Amino acid sequence: MKNVFDTTRLGCSLLLLLGALCLAGPASAASGRERLLLDRDWLFHEGDIPFPALLSHEDSYLNAKAGSSWGAASPGFDDSAWKQVNLPHDWAVEQPFDDKASIGEGYRARGIGWYRKYFKLDPADHGKHLEIQLDGIATHATIWINGVLAERNWCGYTSVYLDITPFARFGEDVNVISVRVDAVAQEGWWYEGAGLYRHTWLVVRSPVHIATDGIYANPIREAQGKWSIPVEITLNSSDHAAANVEVESTLIDPSGKTVASQNTKSAIDPLTESVAKLSLAVASPKLWSVDEPTLYSVRTVLKRGGAVLDEVTTHCGFRTIRFDADKGFFLNDKPLKLLGTCNHQDHAGVGSAVPDALWEFRLRRLKEMGCNAYRCAHNAPSSEFLETCDRLGILVMDENRNFGSSPEYLKQLDWMVRRDRNHPSIMLWSVFNEETSQGTEMGYEMVRRMSAVVKARDTTRPVTAAQSESTLNPINASQAADVTGFNYHAEAYDPYHAKNPTKPMFSSEDTSSVMTRDEYNSEPTGAHPVLDSYDDHPLPWGLTHRNAWKEIAARPFVAGTMLWTGFDYHGEPQPLVWPAAGSSFGSLDLCGFPKSAYWIHQAQWIQNRPILHLIPHWNWAGSEGKSIQVMALANVEKVELFLNGRSLGQKPVDKYQMLTAEVPYEPGKLEAVGFNGDKEVARFAVETTSAPAGLKLIPDRTNLAGDGYDAQPVTVQVVDAQGRVVPSANELVKFELSGPGTIIGLNNGNPNCHEPEKGDRHSVFHGLAQVILQSGFGAQGKLTLRATSGGLTPAEVTIEATPAPARPAMPTAYPSFVIGNWKMSPFSNEHPDPNQKIADTDMNSWANVQPGHGLPAFNEGRFVIYRARFTPRKGVQKSGGKLELREVTGQAEVWIDEKLAAVKVVVNKQNITVPFPPGDGPRTVSVLIGAPATGAQAGLGGTVTLEVAGAINPSN
Repeated sequence: MKNVFDTTRLGCSLLLLLGALCLAGPASAASGRERLLLDRDWLFHEGDIPFPALLSHEDSYLNAKAGSSWGAASPGFDDSAWKQVNLPHDWAVEQPFDDKASIGEGYRARGIGWYRKYFKLDPADHGKHLEIQLDGIATHATIWINGVLAERNWCGYTSVYLDITPFARFGEDVNVISVRVDAVAQEGWWYEGAGLYRHTWLVVRSPVHIATDGIYANPIREAQGKWSIPVEITLNSSDHAAANVEVESTLIDPSGKTVASQNTKSAIDPLTESVAKLSLAVASPKLWSVDEPTLYSVRTVLKRGGAVLDEVTTHCGFRTIRFDADKGFFLNDKPLKLLGTCNHQDHAGVGSAVPDALWEFRLRRLKEMGCNAYRCAHNAPSSEFLETCDRLGILVMDENRNFGSSPEYLKQLDWMVRRDRNHPSIMLWSVFNEETSQGTEMGYEMVRRMSAVVKARDTTRPVTAAQSESTLNPINASQAADVTGFNYHAEAYDPYHAKNPTKPMFSSEDTSSVMTRDEYNSEPTGAHPVLDSYDDHPLPWGLTHRNAWKEIAARPFVAGTMLWTGFDYHGEPQPLVWPAAGSSFGSLDLCGFPKSAYWIHQAQWIQNRPILHLIPHWNWAGSEGKSIQVMALANVEKVELFLNGRSLGQKPVDKYQMLTAEVPYEPGKLEAVGFNGDKEVARFAVETTSAPAGLKLIPDRTNLAGDGYDAQPVTVQVVDAQGRVVPSANELVKFELSGPGTIIGLNNGNPNCHEPEKGDRHSVFHGLAQVILQSGFGAQGKLTLRATSGGLTPAEVTIEATPAPARPAMPTAYPSFVIGNWKMSPFSNEHPDPNQKIADTDMNSWANVQPGHGLPAFNEGRFVIYRARFTPRKGVQKSGGKLELREVTGQAEVWIDEKLAAVKVVVNKQNITVPFPPGDGPRTVSVLIGAPATGAQAGLGGTVTLEVAGAINPSN
């Protein structure tokens, strides 16, 4: 080609960049799978971003096509001003309290928000199976991958698994996830949070692989008393040809020793699933129990021709569960009364974005209270929660959120069972909570269908439902369940058992007795509504903690309890209203500080050691001589009270009602001594404190793993000169943290407190508050938390951040502005007008192309035009930028807004950098390519990006 381009008409400078492009991305495993966290460096915008009105024919036409996206869903959207956040993230907990917002949500507005995440893929991963996993989004979500609408999710508690293999980009071509979260939608009547509040992942696997949640390895005891693990392995293939594979499963005991191994062969066709089955025989395994939660591992390896394609390790436990209609629940053939609590999934300071380590903290607190069971109210929990229950020995009632037999709701239920069925902690599948149709044929028929879905995945655990009434109706939902769950209505226990003598039953929810921590005078209305902690405020449908347990403990056929609730939670402050914004049902407050109910249940449920606790505190200045109601919460036979060393007499302790006495107040020391027979077995005292003198900080642990995820609560105390917590203290405390970590939450357990749960200061409530610390990524060294308050002696505590392996994660990819949605003109033999117009209704003359996805062969002409129309980011609009065209092959003219900006005269592949002038609104780039000869390949071989000139961070 000769004299194709007239270089004398440039009127601008030309910069030619030589050399090959560097392709960035994480190292790719030679075989097997990678599961990489995608939690870091998301961009977040609070509020909706409306999609533009589609007025032209072209826009309307394109809108109907796969891959077309608008506004914040578009890969090229300007998100440079968005806030950067790490996941898990709950934006609702950061909102101010608003008396016009939903009472159930804790008077916090939720609304709509957008998230975007950029990442790069190694070209070595091209051809592999790529899956994005979003573990939890509150509440409804629409998800785009690279501008392709990938999923609409209709439940805030189910995970989203997205096969992005068809539209993934590699090398310098950045991938973008766009998520619109609709938290206006409510699924519950409690605090649900808002946003991407659980982890997110990228899973890279061989085209032939083990499907997500595709291992079912739940041990069973056979009739002869021997054990086996029937293993089902669901295989998936995105390959282009049929594959013959070998599957091997190996059982490994807690010491790492191989116990059993089996293999089998399987075949799978492209774009299908198949199930391989084998069985592992085990002679005498160690059993999993609530006291000794022994866990085994099943390692499953997928091979083809001896090469490992995929590998998955799951945990399991050997145990039997049985519900008996007369004798209740049996674990490993031993009777076990279920001592459980119902709980929502939020915590003080962090809302629903609960760090994994806080699950262990919360479950430890419940076990200390005497719990052996937990009801997930009213939704599927996180996987990390269930793993902790497996490890600590907590039996779980795993509960479905949306009740119904629609395809969508059955899909949600199926997902829960398939994901969770290997956990030894799970003993029950619950398909609903308190549905209005529970006493009707409709309710019965829907449970029948939902139960069938459960049993298609797992037959080793019974199906239940938390039914709040109508259990005695001629037709009701409980008849389609294996175990009947009673929410309240203890008066129906006996008639139901008499009418259904072969049906197991338990209390799926009871009590609903409310109290405010360390309050002993009720003021249910006014500026600071509170309820006293004497366990005398059951709501109309409930019973006190003492009476509810008596109804269950006295009946062997009632398998146990799930009391409402273990922890307080944000929202649902009933029976209180504004300004109360949090619940008061808990045995522990929102932070995990014990309330009177905690000690009541310790006394009820722990029988292997003496329990004795006194309420209230003994600070009653101004009430000298007046009677103070005192309760001894104990499991001993007798208690003797002493006031300042004087005996007030000895009384027997009722094992249900405990002991109550009236004691005239005088400052000093009130002490209780517990006896079994004539033997002293326990002592507990409350003392009158002096004025607040200082602060004390008590960490839950002495260290944090420096992986950027580990977190722990630190208890803040206001103490007197003798180091005793001052129960009347409400001082504001300021916090300073130095070292490799951050403060991620603050709270004090007061349901009336409207102080921010984020920041560096918070008041105490009855002398207590909580600070939640999280380690930094790659943290090592000392975190020092310092607390100060007015004239009080400051406190300081040091926590060691210990080196920890980084959790496998995708590295941060700064969001380059990649110009997409290119069109390519028909080929021509004559030099065309690079700015020629395309009719708005012409959808067929120009082809849709993506630079970097192959070069066309110029068989039909010597020239072609690439064109893109887009709106630059604000920084470029204001200051101009640089246009980067990578791997341009052939001669080229670059036109910006119909003005010639650069010329490339050589035909070899080169990169071009062109100054991009500032300007508002949509802009047009046209690139005229001239091929060196007929049949040659030429064009835009790489991505085209536009950045602010001189920018270091391309998000500018």
